[in-house]
Amino acid sequence: MALRPVQVNIKALDGLAVGRFWAEALGWSVFRPGVTTYVGPVGGFVWPDPVAVCIDVVPVPEPKTATKNRVHLDLATTSAAHQAELVARLQALGATPAHVGQGDVPWTVLVDPEGNEFCVLEPREIYRDTGPIAAVVVDCADPRAMARFWDEAMDWTLHEVTDDHAVLRSAKGVGPYLEFLRTPDVKTVPDRVHLDLLPYPGDDKAAEVARLRALGATDLDLGQGDVAWTCLADPEGHEFCVLAPS
Repeated sequence: MALRPVQVNIKALDGLAVGRFWAEALGWSVFRPGVTTYVGPVGGFVWPDPVAVCIDVVPVPEPKTATKNRVHLDLATTSAAHQAELVARLQALGATPAHVGQGDVPWTVLVDPEGNEFCVLEPREIYRDTGPIAAVVVDCADPRAMARFWDEAMDWTLHEVTDDHAVLRSAKGVGPYLEFLRTPDVKTVPDRVHLDLLPYPGDDKAAEVARLRALGATDLDLGQGDVAWTCLADPEGHEFCVLAPS
């Protein structure tokens, strides 16, 4: 049994507007506009067995309150010219520069129209085949502990782990990386951005949730009520959901 990340869940006051921003930013399409806005590769919307880690924007009544999200996206580029062009295009779409203490770095930090941080990376060989999203990046206190939990939680491959960072990627060698970075920030509010996991077709969702609890995940009440998915938190309190296969 195993789980795989299938989407990055982003909360927004205006879910459709934020979804459209990310569709334009990534060169993807908006599917299923309505209660939630699903963004994925053109022609690639396949459920319940999606072909990529997509984005699901969920409308909420509360604005962002955290100074900096603990989960963000890194976008890949193929050249210095591509990086400059992408930054200019994203700003034309409504992104704005952000300062999160990054100093003089080769990547550019921006925020989407509702203040969610993301980075446009300089060209890096490791991300040459990821698609537009290079990595989903998670701030944490202990990358080694996060690596132990998430390596067992998912069927992704652990590529590297140190005291400062841990890196996982699909065993198929496709799509973005999942990276845990040591940061001094302390979690004070619910995450505005989180991962959603999905069992493979034919696997037992209840058994998967029980397995995650045994690994150290805890149940989470976000006021979701009686829903088909299960809300959990990892050992450092990052929220995530286990979705139903259908």
